[in-house]
Amino acid sequence: MDGAEPSLLGQTVRGPVEQLDVIATAGVDLLREVSFHTDELVSMCPITGQPDLSSLTITYVPDDGRIIESKSLKLYLWGFRERGIFCEQIASEVAGRVATDTGADRVTVVVRQAVRGGIVTTATAAVGGGT
Repeated sequence: MDGAEPSLLGQTVRGPVEQLDVIATAGVDLLREVSFHTDELVSMCPITGQPDLSSLTITYVPDDGRIIESKSLKLYLWGFRERGIFCEQIASEVAGRVATDTGADRVTVVVRQAVRGGIVTTATAAVGGGT
């Protein structure tokens, strides 16, 4: 999206989306970092098909005031619910999507999967910022 007008805000959406709406904002000259966090990320184990519950934190440095519209982020993350995917892949995919859609100077995504078999998995993916 070019950041002109969000396409999902105010719309009835009944399923996940593959892109993020990005809003170009004025008057955010001092904005240095934006973070989103959720403890409600659901995906499927690609081996067992069982649900995986994870927390996810996205931190990014906006480029020219281009910020993610949060409803589109929620709908984008909904798309992992029915996908067999490892948490390491989620971290990498989300970091790439945020970087691509926002043009952010730096993006870091941390996915922390809930305990499975007594083990907690945490994966961090980063784009930009000398990474």
